[in-house]
Amino acid sequence: MKLLLTSAGISNQSIRDALVELLGKPIAEASALFIPTAIYGVPNGGDIVRRVICGTLGDPFCELGWKSLGLFELTTLPSLKKEFWGPVLQETDALLVGGGDCQYLTYWMQKSGLADLLPSLLNKIVYVGLSAGSMIMTRYGTTFGNHTLPAESDKSLGLVDFAIHPHLDYPTFPNNSMANIEKLAATLPMPSYAIDDQTAIKVVDGTVEVISEGNWKLFTP
Repeated sequence: MKLLLTSAGISNQSIRDALVELLGKPIAEASALFIPTAIYGVPNGGDIVRRVICGTLGDPFCELGWKSLGLFELTTLPSLKKEFWGPVLQETDALLVGGGDCQYLTYWMQKSGLADLLPSLLNKIVYVGLSAGSMIMTRYGTTFGNHTLPAESDKSLGLVDFAIHPHLDYPTFPNNSMANIEKLAATLPMPSYAIDDQTAIKVVDGTVEVISEGNWKLFTP
């Protein structure tokens, strides 16, 4: 399993170098699929998707100079035959999973069938998460509540045994102060990584490494 779990995307050279290492080839020689689904769970999601794809919002993610980039919208998959979209996954080098609403993204990961494929798929391709796209791979997620999903819907997939709290000390997210995250982490039964937008967590077959040019902290229960 090869994961690059970021707070804000490929925000610095260290994170970019980690991505290239995971890919085993230059980005210009790699293909990627972008999953925007989580973004539709926040206000003005459609416009945010456009801006992320165009590279006019946030740190580099889609606009990294990929050899090819495709859109992979999870909400469409239940209405399509698997043989229509399955081969597309097998042929890509990286899955780029955007931020937004964890619960909404987890629901559609499961509803579409992609969640069942991930354990075997991630032996072949690199999973690159951004914010919620990173958080759903852990044992803890959150939700913005801008959906009508069943209340008991899962908020994460639990493929790694820790929690991620992204956007540490981000100016417009007052609840994301180190002090507030420490209080939250104290209520969780698993280790928690508080990471800022210059930090990512690399996971390779269970081995965890923090990649950072910024600030981060590990809290243990």
